[in-house]
Amino acid sequence: QVQLVESGGGLVRAGGSLRLSCAASGIRFSINTMAWYRQAPGKEREFVAHIFTAANIRYADSAKGRFTISRDNAKKTVYLQMISLKPEDTAVYYCAARNPYTLEYPYWGQGTQVTVSS
Repeated sequence: QVQLVESGGGLVRAGGSLRLSCAASGIRFSINTMAWYRQAPGKEREFVAHIFTAANIRYADSAKGRFTISRDNAKKTVYLQMISLKPEDTAVYYCAARNPYTLEYPYWGQGTQVTVSS
C-alpha cells in the first residue's frame, strides 16, 4: 500500500520560512519522481516543483528563487524548503509520486496546510 505523508505546514508571517516533508512508503522511492503541488482556496491545483535527481529538478515560476526541493532516498523523504513566503503562497501543499513509466502522478498525499499572513 502506497502512502505519502506530508508534514511541516503551519501559519507563518510574510517573509518567513517553512520546510515541508513528505515521507513515502510502499513504493520504490529512488526511481520515482517526487513532486509538490498546491491548491489555494477556489483555485485549481498547481505544480510547484519536482525532483528525480539533484540534476533533474524543475520549479514553477512562482517558486523559483524562493523554494528548494530536495530528497533523501535513504529516508524515502522529499522536502520543500520555502523562504520569503508571501500571502499568495497560502494553500494546501500536496506531495505526489510517479514512476518512470508514466507521466501522470498516481500517488498523492493528504496535504498539509500552509498559511502565510500579511
